[in-house]
Amino acid sequence: MATETIILKELSIGYHTKNGTRVVAEGINAAIQSGELTCLLGANGVGKSTLLRTLSAFQPALSGEIVIRREGVRSQEISAYTDKELSRLIGVVLTEKPDIRNMTVRELVALGRSPYTGFWGTLHDADWQVVDEAINAVRISKLRERMVHTLSDGERQKVMIAKALAQQTPVIFLDEPTAFLDFPSKVEMMQLLRRLAKEEQKTIFLSTHDFELALQVADKLWLMTDELHIGTPHELAQSGALAGYVERPGITFDAQTLTVRVKNDIL
Repeated sequence: MATETIILKELSIGYHTKNGTRVVAEGINAAIQSGELTCLLGANGVGKSTLLRTLSAFQPALSGEIVIRREGVRSQEISAYTDKELSRLIGVVLTEKPDIRNMTVRELVALGRSPYTGFWGTLHDADWQVVDEAINAVRISKLRERMVHTLSDGERQKVMIAKALAQQTPVIFLDEPTAFLDFPSKVEMMQLLRRLAKEEQKTIFLSTHDFELALQVADKLWLMTDELHIGTPHELAQSGALAGYVERPGITFDAQTLTVRVKNDIL
């Protein structure tokens, strides 16, 4: 059963520049639920990465609150948690490529256990079992002993997702997790994340440009345009928000089938 886990109250996001404050979005009141896969859509530059970085506590909100609600524990604003506490609550996968050498895939995934062992702590058999389960879940067992710097972009992305899984956090935020993957791998990855949300009641929130795939897999969509639209794919289709986002001359959106149609005129 889905429950509200991340609650945003009058949240304003952005960043400070030499010329003042750049507000990306403001007055956001919303909730992200456990047991659901939530996909964040929007054009480049609209502020998706800024929102994810703010939710992940990598940068402060301009104003408002981000509250984390956990069963049996008093709800707290995200700034009230220590870094160590957050590392056991939130796993984050960003698009930046890790500059790592002289480390195997298995060793990198094992760093996901550091919130429980300390960065230089010793991993026990139970930890290595979690690591191997994460590797198998992302289907990269053949890469286990490969050096990280020899991997392709897509392979590296899967490794970083496995590391987040090994962290065993109730919340996972991902910025473009399918960006470097081929289409079958994109589908497998989205299905894996949805399955984790459903079976393990995780709160999984990700940004993506894979519009039609998100419509097929996501339980909820957050569509960032001039305003924030939140709802199921069918709800946003019926409201016209999805058509307003994707339609251009020669591009139409079918709200019934949730598909994009491209007019292919031959001149």
